[in-house]
Amino acid sequence: MYVHGCYQLVCCNLVNQSNFISVKNKMTKEQYIKMNRGINDSKDLPVEYLSTIYEEIEGKKIAMKETKEYAIATKCSKPSVANEKQRRLLYNLEMEQMAKTAKALMEAVSHAKAPFTSATHLDHVRPMFKLVWTPLLAAYSVGLQNCDDTEVASLCLEGIRCAIRIACIFGMQLERDAYVQALARFSLLTASSSITEMKQKNIDTIKTLITVAHTDGNYLGNSWHEILKCISQLELAQLIGTGVKTRYLSGAGREREGIIKGYASGGEEFMGLGLGNLVGSGADKRHMASIQESVGETSSQSVVVAVDRIFTGSTRLDGNAIVDFVRWLCAVSMDELASPHHPRMFSLQKIVEISYYNMNRIRLQWSRIWQVIGDHFNKVGCNPNEDVAIFAVDSLRQLSMKFLEKGELANFRFQKDFLRPFEHIMKKNRSPTIRDMVIRCIAQMVNSQAGNIRSGWKNIFAVFHQAASDHDGNIVELAFQTTAHIVTNIFQQHFPAAIDSFQDAVKCLSEFACNVAFPDTSMEAIRLIRYCAKYVSERPQVLREYTSDDMNVAPGDRVWVRGWFPILFELSCIINRCKLDVRTRGLTVMFEIMKSYGHTFEKHWWQDLFRIVFRIFDNMKLPEQQTEKSEWMTTTCNHALYAICDVFTQFYEALNEILLPDILAQLHWCVKQENEQLARSGTNCLENLVILNGQKFSPEVWGQTCNCMLEIFKTTIPHVLLTWRPAGMEEDSAEKHLDLDLDRQSLSSVDKNASERGQSQLSNPTDESWKGGPYTNQKLFAGLLIKCVVQLELIQTIDNIVFYPATSKKEDAEHMAAAQRDALDADIHIDTEDQGMYKHMSSHHLFKLLDCLQESHSFSKAFNSNYEQRTVLWRAGFKGKSKPNLLKQETSSLACCLRILFRMYVDENRRDSWDAIQQRLLSVCSEALAYFITVNSESHREAWTNLLLLLLTKTLKISDEKFKAHASTYYPYLCEIMQFDLIPELRAVLRKFFLRIGVVFKILELVTSAST
Repeated sequence: MYVHGCYQLVCCNLVNQSNFISVKNKMTKEQYIKMNRGINDSKDLPVEYLSTIYEEIEGKKIAMKETKEYAIATKCSKPSVANEKQRRLLYNLEMEQMAKTAKALMEAVSHAKAPFTSATHLDHVRPMFKLVWTPLLAAYSVGLQNCDDTEVASLCLEGIRCAIRIACIFGMQLERDAYVQALARFSLLTASSSITEMKQKNIDTIKTLITVAHTDGNYLGNSWHEILKCISQLELAQLIGTGVKTRYLSGAGREREGIIKGYASGGEEFMGLGLGNLVGSGADKRHMASIQESVGETSSQSVVVAVDRIFTGSTRLDGNAIVDFVRWLCAVSMDELASPHHPRMFSLQKIVEISYYNMNRIRLQWSRIWQVIGDHFNKVGCNPNEDVAIFAVDSLRQLSMKFLEKGELANFRFQKDFLRPFEHIMKKNRSPTIRDMVIRCIAQMVNSQAGNIRSGWKNIFAVFHQAASDHDGNIVELAFQTTAHIVTNIFQQHFPAAIDSFQDAVKCLSEFACNVAFPDTSMEAIRLIRYCAKYVSERPQVLREYTSDDMNVAPGDRVWVRGWFPILFELSCIINRCKLDVRTRGLTVMFEIMKSYGHTFEKHWWQDLFRIVFRIFDNMKLPEQQTEKSEWMTTTCNHALYAICDVFTQFYEALNEILLPDILAQLHWCVKQENEQLARSGTNCLENLVILNGQKFSPEVWGQTCNCMLEIFKTTIPHVLLTWRPAGMEEDSAEKHLDLDLDRQSLSSVDKNASERGQSQLSNPTDESWKGGPYTNQKLFAGLLIKCVVQLELIQTIDNIVFYPATSKKEDAEHMAAAQRDALDADIHIDTEDQGMYKHMSSHHLFKLLDCLQESHSFSKAFNSNYEQRTVLWRAGFKGKSKPNLLKQETSSLACCLRILFRMYVDENRRDSWDAIQQRLLSVCSEALAYFITVNSESHREAWTNLLLLLLTKTLKISDEKFKAHASTYYPYLCEIMQFDLIPELRAVLRKFFLRIGVVFKILELVTSAST
């Protein structure tokens, strides 16, 4: 607004006060107001304000003071000039008068007496220069612009150089930048004018600019940008001057039909030199010769050497100046590389050179320098032009090798800084060529400088980590070979130096293992992780003494934090991420390590470890696909469950106090899952856990274990079987009467071979009959079926825990054989009966288990008696050819209950509980016999054969006194049972039972006496 307003004011003064403009052409007030519209931030100034200005100009013109003696007389009295000859004469007179006036004024000033003050201190220069720098710059610029005289140009350049020196000394950034920009502009290297106009004064300007870089480098700051831009363009001018770049201008070396296209693409590179138009229009040999002649002197030896001295002399720059120098050199390099067709790498090469020159600087300065250079290499290494990226990676390799040769002092991390660009390039650049080159560069460093690498191991493993997930087989193979060499050989020799990166090495191997495209590499990577465990085991002292980043970790825990935890954690990641074969191998290795080295683990280490292990069972992390989830549970969870129990057994003393509740909870979780195999495994593992460790259990541990079994029983009883109804079902009186033939058919398949333990007592969910039912019913029925399976498994688990596996089956077989031989009086002894946990369990704990068994028996009996509900389920598709039943659960739960009670009943050590045991035994047996009498199905009664054989045989073994109480209670039921068609073995036992009644109650003696 101010500039525009002043301009309009001067125009108004000139038009209205000039003697050479007629009255009719003078500016009116309205015209002046109109001319100033919109100059106040696109708004108008007040009309009154503009009117006042106009009136002031109209009343008194704006003019410089005139000296009275030399005032020029106006010729306003003359109306006009008649002709051209008179006009020219008048013009000459006016010019002569002006010259005399100017001379008189200058002479008057020279004789004026004014006070002169001498500067006495250096600080006086700053305000003086602040005052005059602008007119000085204008004077020097005009002199350089308009005058080709060598001496004048030299004086102007010297003035500019001295002005830059003053501005640098006093830290006057604005003034310094202005003078340096002026020099850069007059060099014609960055100006819009063409270098074909380059003269000697422009060459001298370039030399002055180079001199400034030499003498004032420490103070140039941001002015380095202009200087380095000029040097970059100077290099291009030198190439043109020596004919190296003429092919871009003349089209030489290209096919003739591609000349124009070549000019267009090459023109971008020369725009900074003002050659864009020339290139675009096609330069002939004459033009080319004139260009080379113009810029030829820029290629002189003195200029080339002087430019090189700028870079070699960078070692003399102070800590701040070298950072400015490097920052702007990187900026110029980015500009050079920006051309998509002909990127130049002059400045990039110079960056590499100054890195070599300044390599001996102190680490503090080098860190600041490399922060800039490293970021530049990050960008250049990801350049879409592969030639540029290859040059950057190779330059990085050379620099890195030099740095690695110098080694690294303790507690320094500079290697990590200068190797970081490799990591960045590997992460961001997807070109297979560049990625392969990065891997080869790193491999070369490892092979030649492994002994000097310290903090750089982190970056090396980070690069290999990126390569590990690649799909290119060559990249993965090369990276893995080097990683394997590091783990097997270099760690063997330099393990202390690599401790800080040990976790990164294991993580890298884990990533190789998780690459599904290369299964062989995956397996080998897991083997190497297993190999890493050997280092931790053999060199724990080295890990304890390492005190770098984990000063807050207690010395005793450093072995865990730095060694064991990374290994076991990465193995758990492999398990959670990989396909079946790889994760199975990872799971095996993880538990092998626990079993092999667990004796060295502290208790709280185990807690951390099992938090990792239990992640395998985490529902949130399980696959969402139902088939994958089922496979996961059936394979991995199943495998892990058994392995956990093995580890717990091996290290029971260390683990029982801290992990038993968690393990029992995990077993409970497995049993509750809708996966039959996992549910079976949960009960089997519980059984193994108790059988293998029960001798060491304290009463408290037995209490926890029995409570766990009780909870599992309660949560897996399929109560819905008794209440389920299909949607919209109406009561039908016909359903209340069962078809006994159907029921007999459903019960005919109950008697199963002993080897079929674990087979479902209900229908298989994969039965053909399931295919037609609704999906929701199928899912519900599958869950109920699994609960029934778990109930059976738990009954068998309790039997195996108390009496040891297979003991009960052997006993049943012996009872049957004795009945067949009619040798029931003989004692039956099973070899394994003393190996069970019976003698280690208190009566209280056994009663808890009995409660579980009785509840399970009561439920199954209620279901089997509910003919109506079984029919509903059968019609809904719960069972195929026969109605569902829980006969095996009904008989096995009662059989186990009877075995425990009779064993306690004859145990002298439990004499104090005999009354309670007898009361419970009488109640259970009476209910069982009464229920048997009510059973109408022949097949159902056949299922009870072994149960009755057990009850009667066990009762026959007790003392006469106890037998009296049982016989008097069972007698009426046994009489009723006689009416059924029983197998010969059962009839033989009943005969023995009644004979003993006769002896115990002395009935035989009475009969004998009466007969005599």
